[in-house]
Amino acid sequence: MNRRHFAATATAAPAEAAPAAGGAAGREALRRQMLGVLAADLDDRATAAVEVPRILDVCFTWEPPTVEPERMDFLLAYSFGNRAPAGGGDPAKVLYEPGPVNEALADTVARIHRRRPVPVYAQWEIAHFLTGKHGLTDVTAINPVIAADGTITYLSTYGVAAQVAASRKGLPGGIGTAGVVGFRDHVKRCVLTTRLAGIAAAGAPAGQRMPGDYDPQSGQAWTRSRAVYLVHDMGAQLQMLEQELLA
Repeated sequence: MNRRHFAATATAAPAEAAPAAGGAAGREALRRQMLGVLAADLDDRATAAVEVPRILDVCFTWEPPTVEPERMDFLLAYSFGNRAPAGGGDPAKVLYEPGPVNEALADTVARIHRRRPVPVYAQWEIAHFLTGKHGLTDVTAINPVIAADGTITYLSTYGVAAQVAASRKGLPGGIGTAGVVGFRDHVKRCVLTTRLAGIAAAGAPAGQRMPGDYDPQSGQAWTRSRAVYLVHDMGAQLQMLEQELLA
């Protein structure tokens, strides 16, 4: 058994797998097909039964967990990509430009905020547009860490979530429920990471469409195209799963 066999098996799938284009029936047909192929490939049906749901979640599930807007106590917005500094200079000591994708994310936050005016925590690339373009005042920018020598360390998705969780722990009502805003292919992991950092009640605002157009000029190479980014994100999700299993 190998990948070519899997491809051949998928092509020659039985008629019952035909609904796999979508819906619960299609997903179940896909699960059964994957289980059969992986069990044969591993010669181990028990392990295949454990791994197939994980593969389905990481590789085939991109819709995030959601939360109803009226339940949100605050919005948490994660940036995606950037642009090289317009004036050049040492990128280790000169902030990148926010870029068009983060402007679109800011537009999304502002739209949601109009319907549910709650405090906003946003990575600085998004906060830049929220305050300057949209005039929001209840925005807390999550900035990169700048060392004494001017060296810039950009926060990871987890780093942002942990900083927000820490800042809200002392509030009278506790951390509260987060409405998570992120790029279309990033937002699921944003929600999972937010929960991992201690904000258990977190989800993307239900009914809200997230930006999904990639910037081919992004300063982060892995955010320039969907074909590359999906691999990056799946790898990150698998690393999260590995850490959870090891713990």
